[in-house]
Amino acid sequence: MENDIVNGRAPSLLVVDDDRETRELLQRFLERAGFAVTTAADAGQARQFWQPGRYRLVILDLMLPGESGFDFARWLRGQSDVPIVMLTAMGEPSERVAGLELGADDYVPKPFNPRELLARVRAVLRRTGNGSAPSRGAPKAFCFSGWTLDLARRRLLDAEAVEVPLTGGEFDLLFALADRAQQVLTREALHDLLRGRSAGPFDRAIDVAVSRLRRKLEDNGRRSHLIKTVRGGGYVLASEVERS
Repeated sequence: MENDIVNGRAPSLLVVDDDRETRELLQRFLERAGFAVTTAADAGQARQFWQPGRYRLVILDLMLPGESGFDFARWLRGQSDVPIVMLTAMGEPSERVAGLELGADDYVPKPFNPRELLARVRAVLRRTGNGSAPSRGAPKAFCFSGWTLDLARRRLLDAEAVEVPLTGGEFDLLFALADRAQQVLTREALHDLLRGRSAGPFDRAIDVAVSRLRRKLEDNGRRSHLIKTVRGGGYVLASEVERS
């Protein structure tokens, strides 16, 4: 069964939404799908429930009373790289982009179909992995331009072996580019690789993630030497990659 994702145990999810009916609906639906679900009505309650390593994913409503979902996401990113799926009733793309800038891995607009949300949750959990070791014969790391992408531990190391924190989405984007180094990947191809075909054609998630990744790679956006923008095409990791 697909919900048995993490070491044979149902993943624990934290749902943060101020609407009681939404919380109860999601709890019933996700528990029937095999997840362990904790719900919180606001950011303050979510902070009380938060424990490092307890949750595999957070479903977060942006429109919370008091401390907003944006503020809580910013706090959460300071604590952990746990995947975040944002729920938003906001129609402005700029608001969704702001959430992605904070490190969200995906978003679902309200009103939403619970089945679509479930599919997004499962897709994010698959992308972020279950902590298992790579299969025999698969590369354990990609090395390029002084950087090491550790596939087993899902981390990025610089030339001094110091870890540079990545969100789940940033790791997956860098993996996709490194796995196909010196090949141009269109935005559509990256959408399919990272988020599935449900991503809309005007979704700027890829551009936002590339911009964040460039900053972490110290790769100047205007004179990028690692992740190059191909006009009318997409992006390419313009470096040789050693698979070790």
